[in-house]
Amino acid sequence: MRVMGFAGWSGAGKTTLLARLIPVLVGRGLKVSTIKHAHHEFDIDTPGKDSHTHRVVGASEVLVASAVRWALMHELRGAPEPELPELIAHLAPVDLVLVEGFKRDRHPKIEIHRAEVGKPFLHPDDPFIAAIASDRPLPEALLPVIDLDDTEAIADFVEAHAAAVTMVDWRTR
Repeated sequence: MRVMGFAGWSGAGKTTLLARLIPVLVGRGLKVSTIKHAHHEFDIDTPGKDSHTHRVVGASEVLVASAVRWALMHELRGAPEPELPELIAHLAPVDLVLVEGFKRDRHPKIEIHRAEVGKPFLHPDDPFIAAIASDRPLPEALLPVIDLDDTEAIADFVEAHAAAVTMVDWRTR
């Protein structure tokens, strides 16, 4: 398995880009999984459903399965947030793991930059950012710059620069 991250400020378009990029990569014959970091409490379960009740009353893990999909919910119950390598280890083998967020981790990343967000660049402080996908030219950039709307070029970069999961030094900075 190989990994490529996508880092940027909220509103820069990370999710929008991934929604365009995943079908391109899958269309090229690659099997793709994603990991998304949330900075807030989230819930994928629905109050009133049996699985939600199991979890709320104390189950550590609840697995829901059907003929169409299965989902595993794991409650941390005060344990520390798992690090990216542990999360990747839970995935079935695929060709590419695309990581949205986890911008402090030490894996190759593409910085997503949209001028209208008005936030500073991440790459000057992150040596693991390998390229910038931006909505404007950046002639001053010392890294490759890819047009944020050129999904094919971004897919080419991901295929060429994603790192083998086993080769990544996962320690956070």
